Amino acid sequence: MDGAASAHDVLARLRAIAGAAHVVTGERATRRYRKGYRFGDGPVLAVVRPGSLVEMWQVLQACVTARCIVILQAANTGLTGGSTPDGDGYDRPVVMISTQRLRGIRLIRDGRQVVCLPGATLDQLEQALAPLHREPHSVIGSSCIGASVMGGVCNNSGGALVRRGPAYTELALYAQLGEDGQLQLVNHLGIALGEAPEEILRRLDAGEYVERDIVDDPTRAASDAHYGQHVREVDATTPARFNADPVRLFEASGSAGRLAVFAVRLDTFPREDSTVFYLGTNAPDDLTAVRRYLLTQFDTLPIAGEYLHRDAFDIGEKYGKDSFLLIEHLGTARVPKAFALKSRVDGWCEAIGLPGAADRLIQAVMGLLPRHLPQRMYDFRDRYEHHLLLRVGRAEVPQVELFLKQHFNASTSGSFFRCDEDEARKAFLHRFAVAGAAVRYRQAHRDTVEDIVALDVALRRNDAQWVEALPADIEATLLHKLYYGHFLCHVFHQDYIVRKGHDPLAIEHAMWAGLDRRGAEYPAEHNVGHLYRAKPALEAHYRQLDPCNAFNPGIGQTNRREGWAEPPA
Repeated sequence: MDGAASAHDVLARLRAIAGAAHVVTGERATRRYRKGYRFGDGPVLAVVRPGSLVEMWQVLQACVTARCIVILQAANTGLTGGSTPDGDGYDRPVVMISTQRLRGIRLIRDGRQVVCLPGATLDQLEQALAPLHREPHSVIGSSCIGASVMGGVCNNSGGALVRRGPAYTELALYAQLGEDGQLQLVNHLGIALGEAPEEILRRLDAGEYVERDIVDDPTRAASDAHYGQHVREVDATTPARFNADPVRLFEASGSAGRLAVFAVRLDTFPREDSTVFYLGTNAPDDLTAVRRYLLTQFDTLPIAGEYLHRDAFDIGEKYGKDSFLLIEHLGTARVPKAFALKSRVDGWCEAIGLPGAADRLIQAVMGLLPRHLPQRMYDFRDRYEHHLLLRVGRAEVPQVELFLKQHFNASTSGSFFRCDEDEARKAFLHRFAVAGAAVRYRQAHRDTVEDIVALDVALRRNDAQWVEALPADIEATLLHKLYYGHFLCHVFHQDYIVRKGHDPLAIEHAMWAGLDRRGAEYPAEHNVGHLYRAKPALEAHYRQLDPCNAFNPGIGQTNRREGWAEPPA
């Protein structure tokens, strides 16, 4: 596309399709879309917000015809910049397509499965399934900040629920740009919707199909049915789950924006009554023994096992307090709107030269409020360095409680208590609040913080030395280290707050070398975005899905050039 006139023509075409009010241009107006939650930013020609699947198809056609790069985005809650531009080093104009107006959810098979459109959120799906006493793949986590169902599938996101594994499906409807430069619609949804692309999309959008149109193909799965056995293999020398695992790269699953996905079909899960045990210890081997026992000696897996280090407890208690209180008092349904409002306020503050002002104000207000966690959690914080939140089904409670009593009677390093309903809810809510605490800390302490290094790491399933020991030269560059994660899956989130004056990228690369020596895989569930280099199997997946390199080029630090052309010497 050459010159302002061509850009003008493209914008005119996009406005004719989606309506002028839904074609966003200008640095300030596009900020909330092109700037990632933690990472990622770059200029765009426009952000288009189609109001129907047919409009989305027509916008894609217009972009392909104009040889524009397409970056699809749902909720913009990713942590590695995977649905935002990364700088201005692209060889074609960038058009972002925001799918937030495409929020359709349709329950099928008596609610045992669901069809979700691109903008459907986990929170909305959770609410839709609640009357049926069923749940989506993930609950209380990214769902609270408005994360999309589609984003989880396209990024092979993991989640906290041990039995369910990464978000995964082999049933999807998507557009793919072939080697011949032609856009084609592929219907692998297992629903008969017609033949012509616009007919298929119109009928899907309108819900014009009935149960007899739905086909159950035994060769295609709507969830990862094998993970429950896989995670039990505690002596395996490989991680349980990670983004680049070739076993879980299939069409839309793990596509990371390399396809334009219109719908996914997924399994849902029964909601189970549960009990939470809160464990604390100063000996990591205690938790290793608990993990091995729970994964190998029970017919039914625990529901969740979330780890929290004392330092993460402290930072989360102070800098995640507003998130905790917002959800506690207003519920998860209000949180996405609160985050969107916060993003707009941040944009206004930046425009007047006061970046981070909103965060500092919120933090000052939070400091005036009383402590918000149950007293027994504070007591364990004072006594123990390592914490584990263990959720099990009601049927498993007696056996788990007996094991924990026997284990900790023999250990002088730790203890546990059985949570009441209030403690259980607040313990898991606190664990969630920790995930955003490092971002708030950075914003509130810009004078001492250079940036955050945020890793999500899958350790080997047999790795008993799961507590990280960093070299002294790296330790000296850090203000704080936050360790938390999905302990039974051996997936850890590791947020490092870097001192002013040090290079976060150099620190991160040094950490990667240490993880490689330990046989770890990374990222585990946030996908490569623009932070990590895609490993060969993942890059091959991207090349196969997008031979023209038109959709989200550069993801995983791969080639950005049209047709994957080699850059000039």
